[in-house]
Amino acid sequence: MDKDIVEQNNEIISVGELNRSAKYLLESNFPAVSVIGEISNLARPASGHIYFSLKDDEGSIQCAMFKGSNMGLNFNPKDGDECIVSGNISLFVQRGNYQLIAKKMILAGQGNLMQEFEELKNKLKDEGLFDDANKLPIPEAPKHIAVITSTSTAALQDILSTIDRRAPSMKISVSPATVQGESATETIIEALKRIQNYNNNSSNKIDCVLLCRGGGSIEDLWCFNNEDLAREIFNFEVPIISGVGHEIDFTIADFVSDLRAPTPTAAAEIVSEFNFNLIEKLSEISKDLVFNIKNILRDKNQTLDYQSSHLKHPAHAIREQNRVLMSNYEKIRMLVKQKISDSKLSFKENTNSLMIENPKYLILDRKNALQKNHQSLKTLVQAVLSNSKSRLVTYEKVIKSIDPQNVLDRGYSLITNMKGDVIKDSAQINEGEEITAKLAKGSFEAKVGKRNV
Repeated sequence: MDKDIVEQNNEIISVGELNRSAKYLLESNFPAVSVIGEISNLARPASGHIYFSLKDDEGSIQCAMFKGSNMGLNFNPKDGDECIVSGNISLFVQRGNYQLIAKKMILAGQGNLMQEFEELKNKLKDEGLFDDANKLPIPEAPKHIAVITSTSTAALQDILSTIDRRAPSMKISVSPATVQGESATETIIEALKRIQNYNNNSSNKIDCVLLCRGGGSIEDLWCFNNEDLAREIFNFEVPIISGVGHEIDFTIADFVSDLRAPTPTAAAEIVSEFNFNLIEKLSEISKDLVFNIKNILRDKNQTLDYQSSHLKHPAHAIREQNRVLMSNYEKIRMLVKQKISDSKLSFKENTNSLMIENPKYLILDRKNALQKNHQSLKTLVQAVLSNSKSRLVTYEKVIKSIDPQNVLDRGYSLITNMKGDVIKDSAQINEGEEITAKLAKGSFEAKVGKRNV
């Protein structure tokens, strides 16, 4: 290709051919470069790509970082940032502009930090500090957790609000620490030691620790990449969940902790998951219980309404029994009248016979028969009256058993509104409405305070 370009120096070529030849030379001679400079004219179109200029005191170059590459950025680039951009040089043929196609971009100064990070990470990994076999299990339903973070951070407020919403019964203690700066590592280690000392002297032990802070640059999070802190976490007797930075941020503390959460809020959700699910399950059971109780009450009310519709009023029952008694009385009266009539007829016949036959024996025989009939009639009348009286007593007991007054005597009350309507359902009354309660003896008026449907 180089030879072709040289040969073309003596020929007339098109602009497109010139640009394509220049593009080939650039891409062949600069396959991978890293350039340091200041970002300017940064643009983010809807495509998700990033276009910007990288400049210094001596020059400027156009840069493009396509969506697939910028998704791996651990910071949000902006105008004025001094960055190290790695990629390859290319040329946009249509315009003849050469540009740097960025594959990776870090803030200036991060290169040495990343090298230190990788070296420490590999060292601790080789020693087994990251092995899953050495990690403590996270308790399923922790009762007391401790949060290590700065008391002035938004991360702490996010954790507190999340746990208060999902597991309000969980106890939370804060072991404050500085989470950025030169002294941050020492304060975090001191916070861990305070928790250990607390557990050694308290019955209400902390059973899980959240080590958290919000997102930031690699310099902001550097205190979590300390070897002493990593070993302190590894040897800590209480399970630790790290929630440092955003989802794309990784620190040594994340690898050595017993569990990594992508954010502080996610860490709070992990420790409150059991309580949150339990609250939801109890809520479902409560709803089912209320639904079943309402169904039972509805069925019972329907049964009561049906039975009430077939229950006769006491006055009607009394009138019906009175008709029965009067009918029985009339039957007895007619029977007695008939017996008396028959006896008179028999007496008359006997008298006639007596006059015809021997008066002495006929009179004695007829007298005995008359006395016998009289006694039978008396016994029959008494039996009928006794039977009717017993039935009357039974009916009286039945009537008394359904008498509303007897229900009141057992401690119940009859509730009516001011119109005199009987209250059977709480939906018939309103809060603040006046009602009257009739008792076995007397009554009183009251005002509805709260209605439960």
